[in-house]
Amino acid sequence: MLEYLTSGSLLGLASGFAPGPLLFLVVRESLHHGVGAGTRTALAPLITDPPIILLCLFVLSEVAGFRPVLGAISLGGALMVSHLGWDSLRTEGVQLDLKDEAPASLRKGIIINTLSPHPYLFWLTVGSPMVLQAQKVGTGAAIAFLGSFYLFLVGSKISLAMITGKSRHFIGGRIYLAIMRLLGILLLLFALLLLRDAIRFFV
Repeated sequence: MLEYLTSGSLLGLASGFAPGPLLFLVVRESLHHGVGAGTRTALAPLITDPPIILLCLFVLSEVAGFRPVLGAISLGGALMVSHLGWDSLRTEGVQLDLKDEAPASLRKGIIINTLSPHPYLFWLTVGSPMVLQAQKVGTGAAIAFLGSFYLFLVGSKISLAMITGKSRHFIGGRIYLAIMRLLGILLLLFALLLLRDAIRFFV
């Protein structure tokens, strides 16, 4: 249980703080239309992700008996987490091109998150395999992983919305960069664990 709670928290934090289309939109909406608009944007994954998760779980359940396929998917997950970790280490802050736009925060967030490839890749290669592994331990472990992931994913973006609503310089400052460096190191270590699990499918 603790393993999946920790994994969900780490992946949620990393995904929440990582520069990307949704984070840019959260910050833009906070600066233009207030913290409430940024908060509504941050809630988009709660709406867009459930169908993606169900689809990925269905796909993985169909190939559950093919160890080489599961190994390839696990290897893809290790590579994706490594990529996230490396990007976190290389982060130099977030630059925004601010324009005066009408607020439609949640709708914008839903559109961006639906069209982005990142949720699909994450849930196919990392998230769904973790859920299926957790389910073998018990339903509580799977709920712990999903709950902690979304708590920290959405919570971190809401926190950024609140902070940048008061100081637009935070996401280019030292504290943000230090957080990203730490998350990068933790993600690379986590990727090694995923790589170990992937190798087990081939031996």
